[in-house]
Amino acid sequence: MFVGRRRELKKLDTMYASNKFEFAVIYGRRRVGKTTLINEFCRDKKTIFFVASEATPQENLKQFSKVIFQTLLPGSPTPAFGSYEELFSYIDGICQDERLILVIDEFPYLATSYKAVSSLLQAHIDHQWQTSKLFLILCGSSMSFMEHQVLGYKSPLYGRRTVQFKIHPFTFFESKDMCSSFTSEEQAIIYGITGGIPEYISRIQPHRSLDENIIELFFEESGRLYEEPSNLLKQELRDPSTYNSVISAIAGGASKMNEIATKAGIETGAASNLLQSLIELGIVRKEVPITEKETSRKTIYLLEDQMFRFWYRFVGPNISSIVRGIGEAVYLKQVKPHLNHYMGLVFEEICMQYLYLPRIISEAPFLYSKAGRWWGNNPIEKRQEEIDIVALNDDNILFGECKWQNAPVGMDVLKDLIKQGDLFHSENKWFYVFSKDSFTEECEKYVKNKSNFSLITFQQMIENKNL
Repeated sequence: MFVGRRRELKKLDTMYASNKFEFAVIYGRRRVGKTTLINEFCRDKKTIFFVASEATPQENLKQFSKVIFQTLLPGSPTPAFGSYEELFSYIDGICQDERLILVIDEFPYLATSYKAVSSLLQAHIDHQWQTSKLFLILCGSSMSFMEHQVLGYKSPLYGRRTVQFKIHPFTFFESKDMCSSFTSEEQAIIYGITGGIPEYISRIQPHRSLDENIIELFFEESGRLYEEPSNLLKQELRDPSTYNSVISAIAGGASKMNEIATKAGIETGAASNLLQSLIELGIVRKEVPITEKETSRKTIYLLEDQMFRFWYRFVGPNISSIVRGIGEAVYLKQVKPHLNHYMGLVFEEICMQYLYLPRIISEAPFLYSKAGRWWGNNPIEKRQEEIDIVALNDDNILFGECKWQNAPVGMDVLKDLIKQGDLFHSENKWFYVFSKDSFTEECEKYVKNKSNFSLITFQQMIENKNL
């Protein structure tokens, strides 16, 4: 079943209908669904689909040649072209009069083994394909490579693409359609342990309970996600062990640069470089209070990838027990009781996604220009404050508090949020409180007839979603 990516698919179909040369660059982290999107788009269309590998230029040329002949002349012999120039020249003659899609998946592998390929593609785009009916798609999982050596201004291909898509993990509201047999709360937990990565969600078996799925995926040696972080780091990085130390430090509570460096046992300068690489991979994110500049001294680093966060929080520390075959007991006794607490940050992310749903943003009291978390000093109470969500625009500000707890949210939470709002001098203020469960009667009574207060339950968020 194909889920999500409707906007990307619609754009690709529109471009295909132009019947002129198009060049799409599609990239994103591994397992995020790039190839699935391309396959859905190419369905029932004449397509040469080549997946490059970490091999010699000659081996990739041989496999590329084979795919071309199998596609265009099925059943015929599949000789190898003598060179990449000869291969692309062959395509020149085919795409002048008929629509043809040429997909090169894992393009960074090909470009690394045969460095002249980008310049060769540029020459064919400029001199043969520009007036053809070719639809070229370059796809890659190495985000740094795709951004710098395909889309970057120093690349021979710079300025030639007609569209680019950075494919992101699903939001919660997109991912829930992949696990519709589970309850809304279970769907949120599935999102919280997979990070919205389609390939991971596809491993969830609908005929099994959520607990059984989590145990089978993470807490058994044969589990699909048991070694996934390690495998991803090995695929993307030269020295995974040092990066592993940095990720472990963040998962263990370190958030500032010097704290991370100290916990990881490395110099601050080295930590800065490692963190930048992890940010480019989508594993870590850099964050500052929403009212601060990017260079703020309040900068912190968090795990962006929820699957990494879950793994380093619960799986990594229990590897020895899992190897001994007691992973199920570890999950039931040491993980499941803490899932509600773990889901706190996940729920904040879901609430932020909710605020940006088309229907919700169209009905919002103002169009927020930016939104995020805020933390800073309270000079009145002489303490540090944190606000889960702050959305801004001109003299309008929205404050949000998110509570993933089984008990109703009480008046104390609302009063704290109002006090925190007093730290800001915007003229127009709105207060949103999100609850996994419900609100006390006192809370409901207080906000009644107050247009700048909203109490929103998780179930209401589910019912109001409109993608």
